[in-house]
Amino acid sequence: MKPIEIFIDADACPVKDETYKVAARYGLKTWVVSNAFMQIPASPLIVRMIVDAGPDVADDWIAEHIAPGDIAITNDIPLAERVLKAGGQALSAKGSPFTENSIGSAVAQRALMEQLRSTGEFLGGPKPFDRNDRSRFLQALDEMVQKERRRRR
Repeated sequence: MKPIEIFIDADACPVKDETYKVAARYGLKTWVVSNAFMQIPASPLIVRMIVDAGPDVADDWIAEHIAPGDIAITNDIPLAERVLKAGGQALSAKGSPFTENSIGSAVAQRALMEQLRSTGEFLGGPKPFDRNDRSRFLQALDEMVQKERRRRR
């Protein structure tokens, strides 16, 4: 069976360092997918993948390369849905896993919020990313990796 790989939707990801830390603990290859050059740690397990600029180009690359059991780190709900359909797992930067049970409501909520923003009725956004989110993410990613490793035994 192919080893677990992690794919980071990296352009706006606030938890890249935390992902590298967990991936290193388990010796997992990590793909850092972005539209522009970004610094990554010097490690044979971390691969920078720069894709063309444009909407959803990084998402398309991740969706085409993710395999069952792999993990995508993304806040992009449509990408999370594609990852789940491919048999992968998706985790938000705040540590919330996207699941078959939750993705439908997340897609619906996203559509509703887009509609409200387009009418000017809702101008707020999510609360700022904080230390608790970072901690929750670390724990959730570690648990996700452990669960997948157990499943593969």
